[in-house]
Amino acid sequence: MVSGEAAAAAPLFLFREKDTFGTVKTKNNMSEKNKYLLPFALVTSLFFLWGIANSLNGVLISHFQLALDLKRWQAGLVDSAFYFGYFVFAIPAGLFMNRFGYKKGIIFGLILYGIGAILFYPAAEARVYGFFLFALFTIASGLAFLETAANPYVSILGEPEGAAQRINFSQSFNGLSIIFGPLLGSLLIFTNNKYTVADLAAMPAEQADAIRIAEAHTVQTPYLGLAAVVLFVALLFWLTKMPEPVQSGNEGKRGWDGIFKHRHLRLAIIAQFCYVGAQTAMFGYLIDIKLTLSPDHHFFLVEALKPFFEWMAGAGEELTPRRWAGFHLTFSFILFMVGRFTGTWLMTYFAPQRLLTTFAIGAVALFAIAMMTTGLTAVVVLLFTSFFMSLMFPTIFALGTRSLGEQVKLGSSLIIMSIVGGAIIPPTFGYLSTAMGSFQKALFLPLICFAIIGLYGWKGYKVKPI
Repeated sequence: MVSGEAAAAAPLFLFREKDTFGTVKTKNNMSEKNKYLLPFALVTSLFFLWGIANSLNGVLISHFQLALDLKRWQAGLVDSAFYFGYFVFAIPAGLFMNRFGYKKGIIFGLILYGIGAILFYPAAEARVYGFFLFALFTIASGLAFLETAANPYVSILGEPEGAAQRINFSQSFNGLSIIFGPLLGSLLIFTNNKYTVADLAAMPAEQADAIRIAEAHTVQTPYLGLAAVVLFVALLFWLTKMPEPVQSGNEGKRGWDGIFKHRHLRLAIIAQFCYVGAQTAMFGYLIDIKLTLSPDHHFFLVEALKPFFEWMAGAGEELTPRRWAGFHLTFSFILFMVGRFTGTWLMTYFAPQRLLTTFAIGAVALFAIAMMTTGLTAVVVLLFTSFFMSLMFPTIFALGTRSLGEQVKLGSSLIIMSIVGGAIIPPTFGYLSTAMGSFQKALFLPLICFAIIGLYGWKGYKVKPI
Protein backbone atom coordinates (compact mmCIF):
# COMPACT_ATOMS: atom_id res chain seq x y z
CA MET A 1 0.00 0.00 0.00
CA VAL A 2 1.17 3.57 -0.59
CA SER A 3 1.99 5.36 2.62
CA GLY A 4 1.52 9.05 3.28
CA GLU A 5 5.31 9.46 3.31
CA ALA A 6 5.62 7.84 -0.11
CA ALA A 7 3.02 10.07 -1.67
CA ALA A 8 4.48 13.10 0.08
CA ALA A 9 7.64 12.42 -1.88
CA ALA A 10 5.69 13.08 -5.06
CA PRO A 11 7.15 15.93 -7.14
CA LEU A 12 5.48 19.21 -6.23
CA PHE A 13 4.91 19.94 -9.93
CA LEU A 14 2.00 17.50 -9.62
CA PHE A 15 0.19 20.23 -7.69
CA ARG A 16 1.59 23.27 -9.47
CA GLU A 17 -0.20 26.57 -9.85
CA LYS A 18 0.36 29.51 -12.18
CA ASP A 19 0.45 33.10 -11.03
CA THR A 20 -1.09 35.98 -12.93
CA PHE A 21 2.00 36.25 -15.17
CA GLY A 22 1.76 32.59 -16.22
CA THR A 23 4.88 31.40 -14.39
CA VAL A 24 4.76 28.20 -12.39
CA LYS A 25 4.86 28.40 -8.63
CA THR A 26 4.56 25.73 -5.92
CA LYS A 27 2.90 25.89 -2.52
CA ASN A 28 5.48 25.63 0.25
CA ASN A 29 3.09 26.25 3.11
CA MET A 30 2.77 22.96 5.00
CA SER A 31 -0.99 23.29 5.56
CA GLU A 32 -1.56 23.83 1.86
CA LYS A 33 0.68 20.87 0.99
CA ASN A 34 -1.21 18.63 3.38
CA LYS A 35 -4.47 19.76 1.82
CA TYR A 36 -3.37 18.00 -1.36
CA LEU A 37 -0.84 15.37 -0.30
CA LEU A 38 -2.75 13.49 2.40
CA PRO A 39 -5.83 12.79 0.24
CA PHE A 40 -3.49 12.16 -2.70
CA ALA A 41 -1.67 9.51 -0.63
CA LEU A 42 -4.87 7.74 0.40
CA VAL A 43 -6.38 7.79 -3.07
CA THR A 44 -3.12 6.56 -4.60
CA SER A 45 -3.33 3.52 -2.30
CA LEU A 46 -6.53 2.59 -4.18
CA PHE A 47 -4.58 2.28 -7.42
CA PHE A 48 -2.37 -0.26 -5.68
CA LEU A 49 -5.33 -2.27 -4.38
CA TRP A 50 -7.24 -2.63 -7.63
CA GLY A 51 -4.00 -3.56 -9.41
CA ILE A 52 -3.75 -6.62 -7.17
CA ALA A 53 -7.29 -7.74 -8.03
CA ASN A 54 -6.79 -7.20 -11.76
CA SER A 55 -3.45 -8.98 -11.98
CA LEU A 56 -4.70 -12.08 -10.17
CA ASN A 57 -7.17 -12.76 -12.98
CA GLY A 58 -4.47 -14.14 -15.27
CA VAL A 59 -3.49 -16.63 -12.57
CA LEU A 60 -7.14 -17.61 -12.04
CA ILE A 61 -7.72 -18.20 -15.76
CA SER A 62 -4.89 -20.70 -15.85
CA HIS A 63 -5.69 -22.19 -12.43
CA PHE A 64 -9.42 -22.75 -12.99
CA GLN A 65 -8.80 -24.75 -16.15
CA LEU A 66 -7.20 -27.40 -13.94
CA ALA A 67 -9.10 -26.97 -10.68
CA LEU A 68 -12.58 -26.77 -12.22
CA ASP A 69 -11.99 -28.74 -15.43
CA LEU A 70 -12.71 -25.85 -17.79
CA LYS A 71 -11.94 -25.22 -21.43
CA ARG A 72 -9.77 -22.21 -22.26
CA TRP A 73 -12.69 -20.07 -23.45
CA GLN A 74 -14.69 -20.98 -20.34
CA ALA A 75 -11.83 -19.91 -18.08
CA GLY A 76 -11.74 -16.63 -20.03
CA LEU A 77 -15.14 -15.84 -18.50
CA VAL A 78 -13.14 -14.80 -15.41
CA ASP A 79 -12.38 -11.57 -17.25
CA SER A 80 -15.92 -11.34 -18.59
CA ALA A 81 -17.50 -11.50 -15.12
CA PHE A 82 -14.91 -9.10 -13.76
CA TYR A 83 -15.31 -6.41 -16.38
CA PHE A 84 -19.09 -6.69 -16.63
CA GLY A 85 -19.02 -5.59 -13.00
CA TYR A 86 -17.41 -2.36 -14.16
CA PHE A 87 -19.95 -2.01 -16.97
CA VAL A 88 -22.99 -2.49 -14.73
CA PHE A 89 -21.85 -0.32 -11.81
CA ALA A 90 -19.85 2.48 -13.44
CA ILE A 91 -22.82 4.80 -14.08
CA PRO A 92 -24.48 4.02 -10.68
CA ALA A 93 -21.10 4.87 -9.13
CA GLY A 94 -21.01 8.22 -10.92
CA LEU A 95 -24.57 9.03 -9.89
CA PHE A 96 -23.85 7.96 -6.29
CA MET A 97 -20.82 10.24 -6.06
CA ASN A 98 -22.61 13.07 -7.80
CA ARG A 99 -24.99 13.04 -4.84
CA PHE A 100 -22.87 11.88 -1.90
CA GLY A 101 -19.32 12.84 -2.89
CA TYR A 102 -16.04 11.07 -3.51
CA LYS A 103 -15.39 9.86 0.04
CA LYS A 104 -18.62 7.92 0.52
CA GLY A 105 -18.28 6.44 -2.95
CA ILE A 106 -14.78 5.21 -2.16
CA ILE A 107 -15.82 3.64 1.16
CA PHE A 108 -18.79 1.89 -0.45
CA GLY A 109 -16.54 0.58 -3.22
CA LEU A 110 -14.02 -0.79 -0.72
CA ILE A 111 -16.76 -2.60 1.19
CA LEU A 112 -18.00 -4.26 -2.02
CA TYR A 113 -14.41 -5.21 -2.89
CA GLY A 114 -13.92 -6.81 0.53
CA ILE A 115 -17.20 -8.75 0.34
CA GLY A 116 -16.29 -10.13 -3.08
CA ALA A 117 -12.89 -11.31 -1.84
CA ILE A 118 -14.51 -13.03 1.17
CA LEU A 119 -16.90 -14.88 -1.16
CA PHE A 120 -13.94 -16.79 -2.61
CA TYR A 121 -13.91 -18.95 0.54
CA PRO A 122 -17.41 -20.45 0.15
CA ALA A 123 -16.97 -20.56 -3.64
CA ALA A 124 -13.91 -22.78 -3.21
CA GLU A 125 -15.79 -25.02 -0.77
CA ALA A 126 -18.66 -25.42 -3.23
CA ARG A 127 -16.36 -25.62 -6.31
CA VAL A 128 -19.06 -23.99 -8.40
CA TYR A 129 -17.63 -21.87 -11.22
CA GLY A 130 -20.66 -19.57 -11.26
CA PHE A 131 -20.05 -18.78 -7.57
CA PHE A 132 -16.48 -17.73 -8.36
CA LEU A 133 -17.73 -15.57 -11.22
CA PHE A 134 -20.24 -13.88 -8.89
CA ALA A 135 -17.44 -13.18 -6.39
CA LEU A 136 -15.34 -11.62 -9.16
CA PHE A 137 -18.35 -9.60 -10.33
CA THR A 138 -18.78 -8.28 -6.76
CA ILE A 139 -15.11 -7.31 -6.53
CA ALA A 140 -15.31 -5.50 -9.86
CA SER A 141 -18.50 -3.71 -8.77
CA GLY A 142 -16.52 -2.24 -5.89
CA LEU A 143 -13.64 -1.37 -8.19
CA ALA A 144 -16.07 0.50 -10.48
CA PHE A 145 -16.74 2.86 -7.55
CA LEU A 146 -13.03 3.16 -6.74
CA GLU A 147 -11.92 3.88 -10.30
CA THR A 148 -14.81 6.25 -11.00
CA ALA A 149 -13.73 8.23 -7.93
CA ALA A 150 -9.94 7.93 -7.87
CA ASN A 151 -9.10 8.70 -11.50
CA PRO A 152 -10.91 12.07 -11.69
CA TYR A 153 -9.99 12.89 -8.08
CA VAL A 154 -6.24 12.89 -8.72
CA SER A 155 -6.65 14.54 -12.12
CA ILE A 156 -8.49 17.59 -10.70
CA LEU A 157 -6.47 17.81 -7.46
CA GLY A 158 -4.40 20.71 -8.84
CA GLU A 159 -3.90 22.63 -12.07
CA PRO A 160 -5.37 21.17 -15.31
CA GLU A 161 -1.95 21.28 -16.99
CA GLY A 162 -0.63 18.65 -14.59
CA ALA A 163 -3.67 16.34 -14.72
CA ALA A 164 -2.12 13.71 -17.02
CA GLN A 165 1.08 13.68 -14.95
CA ARG A 166 -0.78 13.29 -11.65
CA ILE A 167 -2.92 10.44 -12.87
CA ASN A 168 0.07 8.69 -14.46
CA PHE A 169 2.01 9.08 -11.23
CA SER A 170 -0.79 7.51 -9.18
CA GLN A 171 -1.31 4.81 -11.79
CA SER A 172 2.41 3.98 -11.46
CA PHE A 173 1.60 2.46 -8.07
CA ASN A 174 -1.05 0.41 -9.82
CA GLY A 175 1.82 -0.81 -12.02
CA LEU A 176 3.79 -1.65 -8.88
CA SER A 177 0.93 -3.66 -7.40
CA ILE A 178 0.34 -5.78 -10.48
CA ILE A 179 3.89 -7.09 -10.19
CA PHE A 180 2.93 -8.72 -6.91
CA GLY A 181 -0.37 -10.18 -8.14
CA PRO A 182 1.01 -12.88 -10.46
CA LEU A 183 4.02 -13.42 -8.21
CA LEU A 184 1.86 -14.08 -5.15
CA GLY A 185 -0.60 -16.03 -7.28
CA SER A 186 2.16 -18.24 -8.67
CA LEU A 187 3.44 -18.98 -5.18
CA LEU A 188 0.20 -19.11 -3.15
CA ILE A 189 -2.33 -20.41 -5.69
CA PHE A 190 -0.30 -22.62 -8.04
CA THR A 191 0.78 -25.88 -6.39
CA ASN A 192 3.80 -28.07 -7.12
CA ASN A 193 1.96 -30.71 -9.11
CA LYS A 194 2.70 -31.03 -12.82
CA TYR A 195 -0.68 -32.40 -13.79
CA THR A 196 -2.38 -31.06 -16.88
CA VAL A 197 -6.07 -31.13 -17.75
CA ALA A 198 -5.32 -34.10 -20.03
CA ASP A 199 -3.53 -35.95 -17.21
CA LEU A 200 -6.54 -35.60 -14.91
CA ALA A 201 -8.90 -36.74 -17.66
CA ALA A 202 -6.92 -39.99 -17.90
CA MET A 203 -7.04 -40.67 -14.14
CA PRO A 204 -9.70 -42.54 -12.17
CA ALA A 205 -12.51 -40.12 -11.34
CA GLU A 206 -11.98 -40.19 -7.56
CA GLN A 207 -8.26 -39.46 -7.83
CA ALA A 208 -8.79 -36.62 -10.31
CA ASP A 209 -11.55 -35.12 -8.17
CA ALA A 210 -9.34 -35.15 -5.06
CA ILE A 211 -6.65 -33.24 -6.94
CA ARG A 212 -9.16 -30.68 -8.20
CA ILE A 213 -10.55 -30.15 -4.69
CA ALA A 214 -7.06 -29.44 -3.34
CA GLU A 215 -6.37 -27.05 -6.24
CA ALA A 216 -9.63 -25.15 -5.72
CA HIS A 217 -8.91 -24.59 -2.02
CA THR A 218 -5.62 -22.80 -2.70
CA VAL A 219 -7.45 -19.55 -3.54
CA GLN A 220 -9.05 -19.23 -0.11
CA THR A 221 -6.20 -17.86 2.01
CA PRO A 222 -4.91 -15.27 -0.50
CA TYR A 223 -8.35 -13.77 -1.03
CA LEU A 224 -9.21 -13.68 2.67
CA GLY A 225 -5.95 -11.81 3.28
CA LEU A 226 -6.82 -9.39 0.49
CA ALA A 227 -10.26 -8.79 2.04
CA ALA A 228 -8.69 -7.92 5.40
CA VAL A 229 -6.38 -5.32 3.82
CA VAL A 230 -9.19 -3.75 1.78
CA LEU A 231 -11.54 -3.39 4.74
CA PHE A 232 -8.74 -1.84 6.80
CA VAL A 233 -8.23 0.80 4.10
CA ALA A 234 -11.99 1.48 4.15
CA LEU A 235 -11.64 2.24 7.86
CA LEU A 236 -8.79 4.68 7.15
CA PHE A 237 -10.94 6.56 4.64
CA TRP A 238 -13.83 6.70 7.10
CA LEU A 239 -11.53 8.33 9.69
CA THR A 240 -9.98 10.86 7.26
CA LYS A 241 -11.36 14.18 6.02
CA MET A 242 -11.35 14.40 2.23
CA PRO A 243 -11.78 17.64 0.25
CA GLU A 244 -14.26 17.71 -2.65
CA PRO A 245 -12.46 19.47 -5.51
CA VAL A 246 -14.42 20.65 -8.55
CA GLN A 247 -13.03 20.81 -12.09
CA SER A 248 -13.29 24.17 -13.86
CA GLY A 249 -14.75 24.54 -17.35
CA ASN A 250 -18.00 23.53 -19.08
CA GLU A 251 -19.81 26.23 -17.10
CA GLY A 252 -23.54 25.88 -16.68
CA LYS A 253 -23.67 22.19 -17.58
CA ARG A 254 -24.81 19.73 -14.92
CA GLY A 255 -26.07 16.16 -14.85
CA TRP A 256 -26.39 14.51 -18.26
CA ASP A 257 -27.11 17.81 -20.04
CA GLY A 258 -25.19 17.59 -23.34
CA ILE A 259 -22.48 15.30 -22.00
CA PHE A 260 -22.47 13.13 -25.12
CA LYS A 261 -21.82 16.18 -27.29
CA HIS A 262 -18.21 16.17 -26.12
CA ARG A 263 -16.41 14.53 -29.04
CA HIS A 264 -13.17 13.96 -27.10
CA LEU A 265 -15.15 12.12 -24.39
CA ARG A 266 -16.99 9.89 -26.88
CA LEU A 267 -13.76 8.90 -28.61
CA ALA A 268 -12.04 8.35 -25.25
CA ILE A 269 -14.75 5.80 -24.39
CA ILE A 270 -13.95 3.89 -27.61
CA ALA A 271 -10.19 4.12 -27.05
CA GLN A 272 -10.49 2.93 -23.45
CA PHE A 273 -12.71 0.02 -24.54
CA CYS A 274 -9.99 -1.06 -26.96
CA TYR A 275 -7.18 -0.56 -24.46
CA VAL A 276 -8.67 -2.47 -21.55
CA GLY A 277 -9.82 -5.30 -23.82
CA ALA A 278 -6.43 -5.73 -25.48
CA GLN A 279 -4.44 -5.36 -22.27
CA THR A 280 -6.67 -7.81 -20.40
CA ALA A 281 -6.39 -10.36 -23.19
CA MET A 282 -2.60 -10.19 -23.05
CA PHE A 283 -2.31 -10.30 -19.28
CA GLY A 284 -5.00 -12.97 -19.00
CA TYR A 285 -3.55 -15.34 -21.60
CA LEU A 286 0.18 -14.68 -21.25
CA ILE A 287 0.65 -17.70 -18.97
CA ASP A 288 -1.12 -19.94 -21.49
CA ILE A 289 0.87 -18.39 -24.35
CA LYS A 290 4.13 -19.13 -22.53
CA LEU A 291 3.09 -22.73 -21.75
CA THR A 292 2.02 -23.26 -25.36
CA LEU A 293 4.87 -21.60 -27.25
CA SER A 294 7.84 -22.21 -24.95
CA PRO A 295 7.08 -24.32 -21.86
CA ASP A 296 10.68 -25.37 -21.15
CA HIS A 297 12.75 -22.40 -22.32
CA HIS A 298 12.80 -19.13 -20.42
CA PHE A 299 13.81 -15.52 -21.09
CA PHE A 300 17.31 -14.98 -19.72
CA LEU A 301 16.31 -11.90 -17.70
CA VAL A 302 13.61 -13.96 -15.97
CA GLU A 303 16.10 -16.80 -15.37
CA ALA A 304 18.44 -14.28 -13.75
CA LEU A 305 15.78 -13.85 -11.05
CA LYS A 306 15.66 -17.59 -10.36
CA PRO A 307 17.36 -17.34 -6.92
CA PHE A 308 14.72 -14.83 -5.84
CA PHE A 309 11.88 -17.02 -7.13
CA GLU A 310 13.34 -20.09 -5.40
CA TRP A 311 13.61 -18.16 -2.15
CA MET A 312 10.01 -16.98 -2.48
CA ALA A 313 8.82 -20.51 -3.26
CA GLY A 314 10.67 -21.99 -0.28
CA ALA A 315 13.63 -24.26 0.00
CA GLY A 316 13.20 -27.50 -1.90
CA GLU A 317 10.16 -26.31 -3.85
CA GLU A 318 10.34 -27.12 -7.56
CA LEU A 319 9.77 -24.38 -10.10
CA THR A 320 7.29 -26.04 -12.44
CA PRO A 321 6.61 -24.78 -16.01
CA ARG A 322 3.38 -23.21 -14.78
CA ARG A 323 5.23 -21.29 -12.08
CA TRP A 324 7.89 -20.20 -14.57
CA ALA A 325 5.09 -18.92 -16.80
CA GLY A 326 3.69 -16.96 -13.86
CA PHE A 327 7.12 -15.45 -13.26
CA HIS A 328 7.27 -14.33 -16.91
CA LEU A 329 3.94 -12.58 -16.35
CA THR A 330 5.48 -10.93 -13.28
CA PHE A 331 8.38 -9.72 -15.41
CA SER A 332 5.97 -8.21 -17.93
CA PHE A 333 4.34 -6.30 -15.07
CA ILE A 334 7.78 -5.00 -14.04
CA LEU A 335 8.09 -3.59 -17.55
CA PHE A 336 4.58 -2.15 -17.18
CA MET A 337 5.56 -0.34 -13.96
CA VAL A 338 8.79 0.98 -15.52
CA GLY A 339 6.72 2.29 -18.42
CA ARG A 340 4.34 4.10 -16.05
CA PHE A 341 7.12 5.93 -14.19
CA THR A 342 8.93 6.64 -17.45
CA GLY A 343 5.76 8.04 -19.00
CA THR A 344 5.17 10.30 -15.99
CA TRP A 345 8.69 11.69 -16.33
CA LEU A 346 8.45 12.13 -20.11
CA MET A 347 5.28 14.22 -19.69
CA THR A 348 7.50 16.92 -18.22
CA TYR A 349 8.86 17.40 -21.74
CA PHE A 350 6.25 16.04 -24.16
CA ALA A 351 2.49 16.49 -24.54
CA PRO A 352 0.46 13.51 -23.21
CA GLN A 353 -1.31 12.95 -26.52
CA ARG A 354 2.00 12.71 -28.39
CA LEU A 355 3.32 10.14 -25.95
CA LEU A 356 0.08 8.18 -26.26
CA THR A 357 0.44 8.00 -30.04
CA THR A 358 4.14 7.06 -29.83
CA PHE A 359 3.54 4.29 -27.31
CA ALA A 360 0.63 2.96 -29.38
CA ILE A 361 2.86 2.75 -32.45
CA GLY A 362 5.42 0.83 -30.38
CA ALA A 363 2.76 -1.65 -29.26
CA VAL A 364 1.49 -2.17 -32.82
CA ALA A 365 5.04 -2.85 -34.03
CA LEU A 366 5.69 -5.45 -31.33
CA PHE A 367 2.42 -7.29 -31.98
CA ALA A 368 3.28 -7.40 -35.67
CA ILE A 369 6.69 -8.92 -34.83
CA ALA A 370 5.10 -11.48 -32.48
CA MET A 371 2.74 -12.55 -35.26
CA MET A 372 5.72 -13.30 -37.52
CA THR A 373 7.83 -15.20 -34.96
CA THR A 374 7.44 -18.34 -32.86
CA GLY A 375 8.57 -19.97 -29.63
CA LEU A 376 10.41 -18.02 -26.95
CA THR A 377 11.04 -15.11 -29.34
CA ALA A 378 7.32 -14.44 -29.68
CA VAL A 379 6.87 -14.73 -25.90
CA VAL A 380 9.65 -12.22 -25.19
CA VAL A 381 8.28 -9.74 -27.74
CA LEU A 382 4.86 -9.95 -26.09
CA LEU A 383 6.43 -9.35 -22.67
CA PHE A 384 7.73 -5.99 -23.87
CA THR A 385 4.33 -4.84 -25.11
CA SER A 386 3.58 -4.17 -21.43
CA PHE A 387 6.01 -1.24 -21.43
CA PHE A 388 4.08 0.46 -24.23
CA MET A 389 0.66 -0.30 -22.71
CA SER A 390 1.65 1.33 -19.44
CA LEU A 391 0.63 4.98 -19.84
CA MET A 392 -2.44 4.39 -22.01
CA PHE A 393 -5.25 4.00 -19.46
CA PRO A 394 -4.47 7.09 -17.34
CA THR A 395 -3.61 9.23 -20.35
CA ILE A 396 -6.81 8.35 -22.23
CA PHE A 397 -8.75 9.02 -19.03
CA ALA A 398 -7.13 12.42 -18.41
CA LEU A 399 -7.60 13.52 -22.04
CA GLY A 400 -11.18 12.27 -22.16
CA THR A 401 -12.34 14.05 -18.98
CA ARG A 402 -10.82 17.46 -19.71
CA SER A 403 -13.06 20.52 -19.61
CA LEU A 404 -16.12 18.65 -18.27
CA GLY A 405 -16.54 20.85 -15.19
CA GLU A 406 -19.23 19.58 -12.81
CA GLN A 407 -19.94 16.72 -15.22
CA VAL A 408 -16.54 15.15 -14.59
CA LYS A 409 -17.92 12.41 -12.29
CA LEU A 410 -20.44 11.32 -14.90
CA GLY A 411 -17.86 11.56 -17.68
CA SER A 412 -15.57 9.47 -15.52
CA SER A 413 -18.27 6.84 -15.04
CA LEU A 414 -18.75 6.57 -18.82
CA ILE A 415 -15.05 5.97 -19.41
CA ILE A 416 -14.94 3.45 -16.56
CA MET A 417 -17.99 1.74 -18.08
CA SER A 418 -15.98 1.22 -21.27
CA ILE A 419 -13.78 -1.13 -19.26
CA VAL A 420 -16.36 -3.70 -20.39
CA GLY A 421 -13.92 -4.18 -23.26
CA GLY A 422 -12.11 -6.45 -20.81
CA ALA A 423 -15.19 -8.68 -20.75
CA ILE A 424 -15.61 -8.89 -24.52
CA ILE A 425 -12.19 -8.90 -26.17
CA PRO A 426 -10.38 -11.56 -24.03
CA PRO A 427 -12.88 -14.41 -24.63
CA THR A 428 -12.99 -13.36 -28.29
CA PHE A 429 -9.20 -13.58 -28.41
CA GLY A 430 -9.31 -16.97 -26.67
CA TYR A 431 -11.88 -18.27 -29.14
CA LEU A 432 -9.90 -16.98 -32.14
CA SER A 433 -6.68 -18.55 -30.87
CA THR A 434 -8.43 -21.93 -30.77
CA ALA A 435 -10.40 -21.53 -34.00
CA MET A 436 -7.35 -20.29 -35.93
CA GLY A 437 -5.08 -22.90 -34.33
CA SER A 438 -2.51 -20.38 -33.13
CA PHE A 439 -2.07 -17.62 -30.58
CA GLN A 440 0.03 -15.66 -33.08
CA LYS A 441 -2.71 -15.49 -35.69
CA ALA A 442 -5.16 -14.13 -33.12
CA LEU A 443 -2.79 -11.25 -32.25
CA PHE A 444 -4.31 -9.19 -35.06
CA LEU A 445 -7.13 -8.34 -32.62
CA PRO A 446 -5.01 -6.45 -30.02
CA LEU A 447 -2.96 -4.97 -32.88
CA ILE A 448 -6.10 -3.30 -34.27
CA CYS A 449 -7.04 -2.08 -30.77
CA PHE A 450 -3.72 -0.28 -30.31
CA ALA A 451 -3.94 1.25 -33.78
CA ILE A 452 -7.27 2.83 -32.74
CA ILE A 453 -5.63 4.18 -29.57
CA GLY A 454 -2.86 5.71 -31.65
CA LEU A 455 -5.46 7.53 -33.75
CA TYR A 456 -7.07 8.91 -30.57
CA GLY A 457 -3.74 10.36 -29.44
CA TRP A 458 -3.16 11.82 -32.90
CA LYS A 459 -6.54 13.48 -33.56
CA GLY A 460 -9.34 12.29 -31.28
CA TYR A 461 -8.18 13.94 -28.04
CA LYS A 462 -8.92 17.50 -29.20
CA VAL A 463 -11.63 19.36 -27.26
CA LYS A 464 -14.20 20.79 -29.68
CA PRO A 465 -16.58 23.62 -28.69
CA ILE A 466 -20.23 22.57 -28.32
